[in-house]
Amino acid sequence: MSTTTAAPAKSVAASTAVPGRRASRATLTRWLFVAPAVLYMLAFFGYPLVRNVVMSFQHYTPRTFFTGEAPFNGLDNWTAVFGNELFTKSLWHTVLFTLGSLLGQFVLGLALAVFFSRRFRLSGFARAVLLLPWLIPMVVSSVVWRKLLDQDTGVLNTLLMNLHLTSEPVPWLSSPSVALLSAILVNIWVGIPFNMVILYGGLQEIPREMYEAASLDGAGPWRTFRSITLPQLRPVITVVLVLGFMSTIKILDLILALTGGGPADSTQTLGTATYQLSFQQLDFGQGAVVGNVLILISAVFAVFYLRANRSDFGQGK
Repeated sequence: MSTTTAAPAKSVAASTAVPGRRASRATLTRWLFVAPAVLYMLAFFGYPLVRNVVMSFQHYTPRTFFTGEAPFNGLDNWTAVFGNELFTKSLWHTVLFTLGSLLGQFVLGLALAVFFSRRFRLSGFARAVLLLPWLIPMVVSSVVWRKLLDQDTGVLNTLLMNLHLTSEPVPWLSSPSVALLSAILVNIWVGIPFNMVILYGGLQEIPREMYEAASLDGAGPWRTFRSITLPQLRPVITVVLVLGFMSTIKILDLILALTGGGPADSTQTLGTATYQLSFQQLDFGQGAVVGNVLILISAVFAVFYLRANRSDFGQGK
């Protein structure tokens, strides 16, 4: 009798063990697919991030590369950076540069996206041409613009003077009061295609029926844009602004090639300040401090981006 009851018990145990084994095998398989990405993130993002934080509390100089000695100095690097006038200027210039660039890129990119949403002959070709500033390497664009904005031989000053719009050359890159504005305008030119492409894609997802209904209700173009286009584009606008912010706030190559941070530190940003402290003054500890400030600001907006996307997804559901 015991033999007949033991057999079903074994079969039940075996049947319950098989699904559990399959589930654990599936979990292991998923982790094996994810493992390369996790290892990549830890090696190329996690370790440099931790190392940069540690370096900001060390007296890290070129001598450290030969001796391996980088004694901890507490908050000395942080105190020196926050008390440095260069950091204060760089922070303020970063705010102006980022806000000015984002505003110009978004407004002009949205205007072009709305314009191209009305299909016309050669619209595809015109969009392709407008993508060129985005495809050209940043350093190449900066060097070209530096030639165009040259005070004595630049094409822009020559054109303005020939049109009698100015009586003397404008010091676009050599005047502390104008250089930052010039850098903002160049960065707007570079970033317009990205905004236009993403916003244009968002406009194509808006149902045409909504515009037809608004037209039947007698809504004008501005009311239609304010009541239909902008609300429907809100998730896309969030993505464009946050990604634009995170790419603009840490920009380095454009300003280095355009002005080098000058004149008189008038175009210094947090990115160029990190470069100057680390690779010109060779104080890697203080450079790491400014880098950590940039990372912290970017992390805050990354969290905002994730939360905004999550709320938009929840509303969509």
